Amino acid sequence: MRGRAAVLVLIVAGLLAVTMAGCSRDGESMEWQAQARAANATAAAVAVPAPAALPDFSVLVATYGPAVVTVVVGEAVRASDPASGRGFIVFSEGSGFIVSPDGVILTSAHLVDRADAVIVTLSDRREFKTTVLGQDKESDVAVIKVDALDLPTVRLGDSSSVRPGEWVVAIGSPFGFENTVTSGIVSARDRFLPSQPYVPFIQTDVPVNPGNSGSPLFNMNGEVVGINVAIYSATPGFMGLSFAVPIDLAVKVKDQLLRGGRVRRGNLGVVTEDLPQPLADSVGLPKRQGALVIAVEEDGPAAEAGLKPGDVILSIDGVLISRAGELQRRVADVEPGSRTRLHIWRHGRGRDITAILSELERRGPWKERP
Repeated sequence: MRGRAAVLVLIVAGLLAVTMAGCSRDGESMEWQAQARAANATAAAVAVPAPAALPDFSVLVATYGPAVVTVVVGEAVRASDPASGRGFIVFSEGSGFIVSPDGVILTSAHLVDRADAVIVTLSDRREFKTTVLGQDKESDVAVIKVDALDLPTVRLGDSSSVRPGEWVVAIGSPFGFENTVTSGIVSARDRFLPSQPYVPFIQTDVPVNPGNSGSPLFNMNGEVVGINVAIYSATPGFMGLSFAVPIDLAVKVKDQLLRGGRVRRGNLGVVTEDLPQPLADSVGLPKRQGALVIAVEEDGPAAEAGLKPGDVILSIDGVLISRAGELQRRVADVEPGSRTRLHIWRHGRGRDITAILSELERRGPWKERP
């Protein structure tokens, strides 16, 4: 706008100079011409900012690409006609990345959930049979391992520092094309999907396609900040919405799987939804925030603590709750059996209650992905 305004000012000044030159004395005409020349000189002196250079990912890819692997999964399927006595094997492909030199790899749980055999291929074409050490359906994170030493590894970052608008890079095996590099920006943080209510996904516009599941999402410092696991699309292919599990959460899941073989999550025993604005106004809340309780599990932690439908949970252990999805995630992060302090809104005023969380039941087999 500033450049356009300057051009318009100069056009007007030039017209005035021509008009006044035709109806004024020579001295005045020369004065107007001098002013026009000065305005032109001033405009010419204004520096036009050079376009920002696009990022170069080549060093990042050369450094950490060797730590990204292709994961091939074989699942034995029985024949539809038992009399034939024959079955067949269904193969699928995904991605993963090495997090320790002795062969520990992070990938997607839905990729290896029903696997009868898992083969990992490194960028140098070496292949390894793989052991599934553990998987967690709620976060879609799995830990697998190959029997090898001195392997290249990625560098793990801090997903809490990810900012919308920053550049990110994925390296994976879409459609089996290993070590494919795609890039984009972070579109949003803390996105919750219906199928994964306990994961505050990082949303990006990085092209992610079948075979990218389990691939690392890098920031510009070459640090992994997420695991690409899902897309939101009206077709089987990418349409600009991809989602990654934050690496901070993935590391917590990995540590629990390696330590005890499973992940334990807290359970409050309530069903909640976002608070509608009309209801916030009617109950006297100054702003639309918190999680509205719409159902309470019988004999669950919330019921024993005295929570009722219609209550609004405003905070947990002093941390403000803005939406229902945030409450689910924070409750899940609490160790089962822990005492949790809830600040709620009831009948036009706030009050504190304490609940002792139970353990969240684990889900069954995978359903179709979003």
